[in-house]
Amino acid sequence: MKAYNEILSSYGTTVFEVMSRLAMDHRSINLGQGFPDEDGPKSIMDAADSATRNFPNQYPPMMGVPELRQAVAAHNKRFYDLDVDWQTEVMVTSGATEALAASILALVNPGDEVILFEPLYDSYMPMLLRAGAIPKPIRLSPPNWQLPREELAAAFSDKTKFILINTPMNPTGKVFDDSELSFIADLLLKHDAYAVCDEVYEHLIFDDLPHRPLITFPDMRNRCIRIGSAGKTFSMTSWKVGYVTAAPDLLSVISKAHQFLVFTTPSNLQRAVAYGLDNEEAWYTGLSAELQRKRDFLRDGLSEIGFGVLDCQSTYFMNADIRPLGFNDGDVDFCRQITVEAGVTVLPVSALYIKPDVDHLVRFCFCKKDEVLRGAIEKLADYFKK
Repeated sequence: MKAYNEILSSYGTTVFEVMSRLAMDHRSINLGQGFPDEDGPKSIMDAADSATRNFPNQYPPMMGVPELRQAVAAHNKRFYDLDVDWQTEVMVTSGATEALAASILALVNPGDEVILFEPLYDSYMPMLLRAGAIPKPIRLSPPNWQLPREELAAAFSDKTKFILINTPMNPTGKVFDDSELSFIADLLLKHDAYAVCDEVYEHLIFDDLPHRPLITFPDMRNRCIRIGSAGKTFSMTSWKVGYVTAAPDLLSVISKAHQFLVFTTPSNLQRAVAYGLDNEEAWYTGLSAELQRKRDFLRDGLSEIGFGVLDCQSTYFMNADIRPLGFNDGDVDFCRQITVEAGVTVLPVSALYIKPDVDHLVRFCFCKKDEVLRGAIEKLADYFKK
């Protein structure tokens, strides 16, 4: 038999699925996979039901229904004072991951270099390699995840097509500040490169830190592709509704990739998300305060047990160092051990590195019900007392 595609066939099952299966097998509390325990506002579910019954359930426009594209443009203006033409600069996608895939396929020619930061979201590398890109990874080092400016500058060249930047950043919880973003913007101008900006956690930031999209910086308007996610904004991760904001020339090419990937996204969900962006701002801007409270509760509990808890500025995720507990056999073995023996499942952060040699961190997901977080802390405390 002829071989399959050598890039995609080389990947095993995603670590999120592996750990979730292990959690089910051992009936453990699963703090590994990043989805909330509770759904978003009821009003957008009602809007989805109404749209299903009162609008045609046939192919919507490839670029997305006008209601949602207009709502995304208005959202950009309200939060970031970004003037966007909804007809030429906004497109709806089947989740942010599809938006990333379409953006990568639209920009990359085989041999182009792409800079990205690790640890990283696990879909980035397969898509870049399948598109023929040459990845140039830059490591952010714990515990502070600071931008290594000299190393980043050295990675840019005349072969650099774009940088892929995730801020707020999964899995580090880092929010890139204005100084770091300005440094990146200067490099993009110097090397005539683009930026694909994964900003799905834009409303999940803590301690009153600001989120400033790179597209709003001077001379970045025609170089940046800004990607958002209704699944993260509204805690409805199964809906898979994403959106892209980019200059007309950029978006027209991304739309060509999009049309051959999925073509379009369920119209009832699009209309429901449009309703939510326009009418549920208090809900999604208030979500960060609730998540910050959960973060603090989990942080305090893990610290008392003896974990070395790292700072978390954003997202659903908190990282912790397992070495203060006396565990030096790696994060994968640690995660398996506490799943089987303590009844709590978390994620090994080494799985989110290209070369898994940083193996002393585990990732906890805290967008869970209070009783779930409390139960996990109690189980871990009992286990490590023994």
